[in-house]
Amino acid sequence: MAKKILIVDDAAFMRMMIKDILTKNGYDVVAEAGDGAQAIEKYKEHRPDLVTMDITMPEVDGISALKEIKKIDPDAKVIMCSAMGQQAMVIDAIQAGAKDFIVKPFQADRVIEAIQKTLG
Repeated sequence: MAKKILIVDDAAFMRMMIKDILTKNGYDVVAEAGDGAQAIEKYKEHRPDLVTMDITMPEVDGISALKEIKKIDPDAKVIMCSAMGQQAMVIDAIQAGAKDFIVKPFQADRVIEAIQKTLG
C-alpha cells in the first residue's frame, strides 16, 4: 500500500511541485496544508506516514507545528523544507525532531531519497 503523505507549505505552487514528485513515485498525498495550524489539524485527521513541512509560514511556523505534531505522535516522521541560508532553522528543526531536511528549490531525486530514508 502506498505511503500516506501530508504536504505543508504556504506556497501553493510548492505544494504542487512536491505533490507531483511524490505521486509520480507512487506515494499517496492524503492532504495539504497552507500553514502550521492547518498542518496540526490535518495530521490529527489523516495520521500520515510522513509530513513534508515548510519552515517559514504565516500564523504557525513549521518548527512550532513540528513540536505540536510530535506531542500528538512522538513517532511522527517529518521532513523540513527550507530555502537556502536557513541553516540555523534547520538545526532547530532537527533538534525539535525532524528526520531530515530538503533545500528549496527541490530536486526530485533528493526529495525521494529523503522520504525513502525516513520511511525506511
